[in-house]
Amino acid sequence: MKQTIEINEANFESEVLQSSQPVLVDFWAEWCGPCKMLAPVLDEIGAEQAGRVKVAKVNVDSNPTLAARFGVQSIPTLLYFAGGEVKDKTIGVIGKRAILSKLEKLTVPV
Repeated sequence: MKQTIEINEANFESEVLQSSQPVLVDFWAEWCGPCKMLAPVLDEIGAEQAGRVKVAKVNVDSNPTLAARFGVQSIPTLLYFAGGEVKDKTIGVIGKRAILSKLEKLTVPV
């Protein structure tokens, strides 16, 4: 089972902005080497945090309007959403621990 959700302009509103859980959105592209390095880490986080956090991916080549809407100029860019708003952002490859630390700030302790 895939732990990440493919996001496009049609489902962005319902999957990200209206989500009751925090959502980590990865803006990436097929040709992006660093994006491919980050993908397994995000899949792992998606599996480990299932039910607490959603991990979603936006292909910037297929969804340029979404990338422009959030000012994504470099990839990979991770946007951390909670309550329909961007609460944090990282650009480039970062470690799993750093991503989890940012997600911790968004999640309500269970």
